[in-house]
Formats: sequence, C-alpha cells, structure tokens
Amino acid sequence: MRILLLTALLTLSLFADIKQEIFELYQNKEYKDVCNICFKNFSKYSKDEEYISLYAFACLKVDYIDRLSVPITILKLSPQSRANAAYFSIILMQKKLLYHALLDNYDISSLNLPTTDYILSKIFDFYTKLEKKEQKEFYIFQDENDAQIKYKLYILKDAKIDKIVIEEFHNSISVRKHIYW
Repeated sequence: MRILLLTALLTLSLFADIKQEIFELYQNKEYKDVCNICFKNFSKYSKDEEYISLYAFACLKVDYIDRLSVPITILKLSPQSRANAAYFSIILMQKKLLYHALLDNYDISSLNLPTTDYILSKIFDFYTKLEKKEQKEFYIFQDENDAQIKYKLYILKDAKIDKIVIEEFHNSISVRKHIYW
C-alpha cells in the first residue's frame, strides 16, 4: 500500500515538474523545447486546456503551425480556450489558402477573413490585396507601420514538398525566415 502511494505521489510530482518545466522554458523563450516537450507528453495532458494552449502558442512561435490542428479541436471549455482555438484556426486556414493560391494559382483576393498579429496573417492580408495577375517567383511587401521592414514571399521547391517562405528584412538585411509546408 505504501509503495502504491509513493508511486502515485512520484507520478504526480513528475507531471507537476513537466508543467513547471515547460512554463519556465516558455518564459525563457525556449519555444521549440516547449513545443517538443508538450508534443511528447500530449496524451498525459490532453484534458488540460492551459497546457494545450501553452503548447499551441509555443509551436506557433517556432512556426510549427501544422501542430495547431489538434489543439484547435480540443480547446472548447472556457471562453479563453475558445478564443485561442479561433485564433489558431484563422492562422492555419490562412496558411492553407495562401499555399493553395501560390501553388495552384487559386484566386483568394475576394476573401475577407479575420486577421491576427501573426506574420503569416500579415502576409496573407498583403497577398489578398494584390490585383489578380500572373504568378511571380516572389512578392515583396512593405510593412505598413515601419518603412524599414519588408517581407519577401516565395515558394521553395523541394523534392518532397514545396514550402512557403516568408523572409523578414530590416534595412535590407534578412532578420528572420519563416518556412511552412
């Protein structure tokens, strides 16, 4: 009986340690680690919406947006969880539509979707405002709030799967590259 109780307490403290660890990693901006640790322990915490939200936001920070689909379906019990699910849904849908437009020349200019503060949403909005013309190898967009920031959107051809690439430039220097498939 004591062994069973000790095992249960150890298990609970291990679970608490994982949650504390990912919270500290998130605060230290170790988003990739948080995303991967949460992914590995997902089944243990699949009912914990705070854990699921932290996992999804961490994955979003490192552009692993394909991992958002499961949290989108799980987050539904509280107003904050539903808001998070809607936020993630918008981003995932914009990625899929932009991918379809760039690869298949699908016209998305008539779409009027909600937007977010995420980089992909910003680029989606720029792209939908373009007049329908022939496909280009790349698109350059000027940030509306900062004249020193530009974005380059293009498709990276790959033997396995083509990828959307968004490069951020500050004073013509590449500062970040986002890659989505």
